Amino acid sequence: MHPPQMTGLSPQEGGEPGLLSIGQSADQGSARSFPWVTLAVAGLLVAVHGVLAALGPVDVDALVRWGAKAGPLVLEAGQVWRLLSANLLHRDALHLALNVTVLVAAGTALERACRRVDYVALLISTALTTMASSLAWSGAVSVGASGLVYGCMGALLVLGRRHRSRSGFRVRWLSGESSIPTVLVFLWLGWTSVGVDNAGHLGGLVAGLLTGAFLEPRESERSVRSGVVRPLVGVGAALLVAALVVMERSGWRVERDDGFGVAVALPEGWRGEVDGQGRRTFSNGLPGLGRATFSAEAIEAGEAVDGLAQARHFHEETLPLGVPGPEGRTLSVQGPSRTLVGGRVAQRLRAQLEGPDGGRHLLAFFVPRGEWVYRLVFTWPAQWPAYQDVVGRMVAELRFDEPSVLREARGRALLSPGAPGPQRELGAVLRRLGLSREAVTPLAEAVRLSPAHVGARVELARALLDTGRVEEGCHAADEAQVYGPSDTGALEAGVRCELARGALPRALERLEEARRVDPQDARLRAAEAALRTVLEASPSSVHQETSGPTPR
Repeated sequence: MHPPQMTGLSPQEGGEPGLLSIGQSADQGSARSFPWVTLAVAGLLVAVHGVLAALGPVDVDALVRWGAKAGPLVLEAGQVWRLLSANLLHRDALHLALNVTVLVAAGTALERACRRVDYVALLISTALTTMASSLAWSGAVSVGASGLVYGCMGALLVLGRRHRSRSGFRVRWLSGESSIPTVLVFLWLGWTSVGVDNAGHLGGLVAGLLTGAFLEPRESERSVRSGVVRPLVGVGAALLVAALVVMERSGWRVERDDGFGVAVALPEGWRGEVDGQGRRTFSNGLPGLGRATFSAEAIEAGEAVDGLAQARHFHEETLPLGVPGPEGRTLSVQGPSRTLVGGRVAQRLRAQLEGPDGGRHLLAFFVPRGEWVYRLVFTWPAQWPAYQDVVGRMVAELRFDEPSVLREARGRALLSPGAPGPQRELGAVLRRLGLSREAVTPLAEAVRLSPAHVGARVELARALLDTGRVEEGCHAADEAQVYGPSDTGALEAGVRCELARGALPRALERLEEARRVDPQDARLRAAEAALRTVLEASPSSVHQETSGPTPR
């Protein structure tokens, strides 16, 4: 968290004893008390930053590695200790110097005025409340002791006002009546500056103000009688606030994509990101170390497939061993292997990656859905194994819904039951999504309503062949070629018929016929080459196939 732009220090009034104008205890006993807790905290802040700076650049990844408040790691990886450790880190020397200067001034006065056990409890409570408030507002990375500073200032303000008339005890607060305006100026400077964690500042200030309402001077009778009950209650209240914030922010939501027909459970803090390549991408929001992502992409295969070819292509193109890729250098790959995702058979790949921000895990699924293959890719940092459970839950709760294109096609078919176009469209969408059995009825109705429509007959032939009704499918393919003798779709349906019968040479003849009609069709050219390769590699099977049934 960024510090305020000014500290609020002001010079001593003439003739006043002591070193501080930002709160001082003027009784003789307190003046002799050495503020070792404050100086120890200040020394720790300086030492921690010195170690970070000696190890390398103090960037976001370094701060996250050393314990910055990072919402995803607190909420999803269970690292609640970051609500304390983040108070000890600073982004640069200026940030550190400003916080230490004001903390030494305000903390010394407060430590001299109160019992040390109360002062330590104040620091712990303020640290927790500062980062809990920051977490309640945002999961972004935040660091700094500014919350401790605001907590000490708030406690001094209330303590000084409560006991300003006490005999033998005075706490001066920012030269008297200037206290509230000065605090407001600090907050205003933070609010109008870029990159300042104002939620944390306010949380620290409120914690200090509330604590100051219960603080008593070090040597008062009430302070002596309170023992450790009061400080323990204060720390307990801060722990309760932190626990409530963590529980409230740890929820999950279901993200649905109507276009893909995919629903996945995500931690509440995950947000979608812009992707210009047709993917839906979500991440936990961290920029480097600690970043976890999920992306979904629909790949049109053109044929009903099992996803194996797409998994192998992803392996070869995106995860070649030892080669740096978008997610890092690939160290190892496992798979592809068959598994179930959302109740559907899928292919799975696992990979270990090494990137500039540390090791990463990658888990990819290739889920066939008719002529489409959904590529679902999860990545997460290897440094925090707890993310394995997060990804595991996302995979376990992933579901495939009816995509919007199918829902819209159903609606149009219901609204126009006697029109061939909506029936044909519904059947084609059902078939392409792998629901060929359901597709037969609307396609047969479309053929009945419009017998001369070649496209409807082609779709019906393909749906029948997909469901194993070979002779019916071949009959529909022959009729499609009667109505469209030069239609490449009808010719291709005939090729599929011969393949379903096992007559490979006859299929090649029909494929050559289709190629003569449309020699520029790259898909037909690739299919012809593949079929020739199969025939050349299996000469013994050709004799069997040529003795099989011949087309009518």
